[in-house]
Amino acid sequence: MTDAPLWTPSPARVAEAAMTRFKTFAEERAGRAFDDTAALHAWSVAESAAFWDAVWDFFEVIGEKGERRLVDGDRMPGARFFPDATLNIAENLLRRSGPEDALVFRGEDKASSRWSFDDLRAAVSRLQQALRAAGVGPGDRVAGLLPNMPEAVAAMLATASLGAVWSSASPDFGPRGVLDRFGQIEPKVFLACDGYWYAGKRIDIADKLAEVVPELPTVSAVVIVPYLGHAPEVAARLETAVTLDAFVAPFEPAAPTFERMPFDHPLYILFSSGTTGVPKCIVHRAGGVLLQHLKEHGLHADTRPGDRVFYFTTLGWMMWNWLVGGLAAGATLLLYDGSPFHPSGAVLFDFADQEGMTLFGTSAKYIDAVKKAGLVPRETHDLSTVRTICSTGSPLAPESFDFVYEGIKADVHLASISGGTDIVSCFVLGDPTRPVFKGEIQGPGLGMAVEVWGDDGRPAAVGEKGELVCVKPFPVMPLMFWNDPDGAKYRAAYFERFDNVWCHGDFAEVTAHGGLVIHGRSDATLNPGGVRIGTAEIYAQVERIPDVVEALAIGQDFYGDVRVILFVRLKDGAELDADLEKRIRTEIRTGASPRHVPAKILRVADIPRTKSGKITELAVRDVVHGRAVKNKEALANPEALDLFRDRPELKT
Repeated sequence: MTDAPLWTPSPARVAEAAMTRFKTFAEERAGRAFDDTAALHAWSVAESAAFWDAVWDFFEVIGEKGERRLVDGDRMPGARFFPDATLNIAENLLRRSGPEDALVFRGEDKASSRWSFDDLRAAVSRLQQALRAAGVGPGDRVAGLLPNMPEAVAAMLATASLGAVWSSASPDFGPRGVLDRFGQIEPKVFLACDGYWYAGKRIDIADKLAEVVPELPTVSAVVIVPYLGHAPEVAARLETAVTLDAFVAPFEPAAPTFERMPFDHPLYILFSSGTTGVPKCIVHRAGGVLLQHLKEHGLHADTRPGDRVFYFTTLGWMMWNWLVGGLAAGATLLLYDGSPFHPSGAVLFDFADQEGMTLFGTSAKYIDAVKKAGLVPRETHDLSTVRTICSTGSPLAPESFDFVYEGIKADVHLASISGGTDIVSCFVLGDPTRPVFKGEIQGPGLGMAVEVWGDDGRPAAVGEKGELVCVKPFPVMPLMFWNDPDGAKYRAAYFERFDNVWCHGDFAEVTAHGGLVIHGRSDATLNPGGVRIGTAEIYAQVERIPDVVEALAIGQDFYGDVRVILFVRLKDGAELDADLEKRIRTEIRTGASPRHVPAKILRVADIPRTKSGKITELAVRDVVHGRAVKNKEALANPEALDLFRDRPELKT
């Protein structure tokens, strides 16, 4: 890391930032001045009830706040924020009306649409009435197997408006993957598309639906949302199905109504990746999600009314839920579904220019792929409206920080962010009022008491690696896991390692600038010779080499120790010869340390990843050790696992 920042916000940008206005607002509440946002953060975790109360008022949340702000604030789990409050998140997300764009959609080069705020409210109204007529009420589940399209946003909002619970997955999930998720939560209504486009290919899911629907016995209404253009034919194959048009046909648009529910009322059920068994069903509370997303969009991402916010995501990833939260900040959402490289690698940057994108959100892997493809968007696109670029999904390599500023845009707030499905938001993320340093996430989110601890349960020194923990409660902790009546699975997931402290499962370090570096998931941490190594440290070095498209590292148990095995996928025409192996080892040795150098480097044609695009080291580790992979349905490309099975090179 270097002490010279890659980007420093101008005084004008700092002055205009909502973070600056909120700091002034908080100073008035606290009765004292804060020198900077680090001091503001310290207050936000020391005076948690006062901080979240200030967030509610600063963003003018619609609802009844009630008398109490925090009960049992020393218990984790068990703390309750705003226990007397009532609200409806859809009412807050739909506060805007009028002819301005609410949703702008692109489905590769095959489909496009544009909905105004009035269009969105009308669609929500009709879906709300139809769902109510189908018997949906508070606490009932509505499941969506849909592309990232406007109808999905409207369906979620209509569900939430009734006090019902929304859960979604991407239509590329296989039948078993869909049933492993929705089968657990027993939905009353199931919405699915007739198919989708990916990389120019038309993918019909009628056969998949014919297999899935009979296995969801609690579903009383199946609604087929048109995308490929043959929704009536798909609906006809399923006895209980109707098209979306038929579902809402009896109802005229009206002003949506909103059932105000308790702060802790269930809103979303999200799913763990499921690569180590049937996915956990994580239930999120409406009030906590609303406050957290308002804070993250409105302060950390500096989203303003009228901004145009984009995140490349599917409905199978929590970033979709996060993206929809941008409506509460008054933003227009830019939705894209399909391959980010079809019909060319310029498609998302074209979208940015054509629609005046202000926040460009994507994955670290996408930024690396743009770089590896030789694209230089700053030379081919204007991008003048883009103020913020967000990256998540995996650690953003230091060289990718450089590429954003050298190859995409020089004057932009690059916010590497990290959190997860567990909190449907972030622990650490950007700050538009502070400098960006190479390879570093700028800092913890306001109200999030994030620390890095060693194995002894004490804070690690600056630059020392350890477990990412949160030592105080926060309102977007999961309400519960589904089918976990005594909370045992919930406590085991986060609170078994350290009592009364959330242990997130990330291997991290705090930097001298007060930022953080994530070194990968701690359950995928390598331990050669008993020394803990984060896989991201290896990837950051290997993926600098032009011939390497991507890499995956595991620890192989070998004669009483653990040795590092590195698998690499190479670009077309490249060979894993002695010269390339030497370059890889040298890069790792000099850029990381000799302990990071792999014992073996093996070429593979593909690397398995989850539906949300994350490589899955644990599944590969199981295959290499001859163990069964418990849930291949969670993988986008499960056939890739065969490339790692019974490799003779791993026997010596």
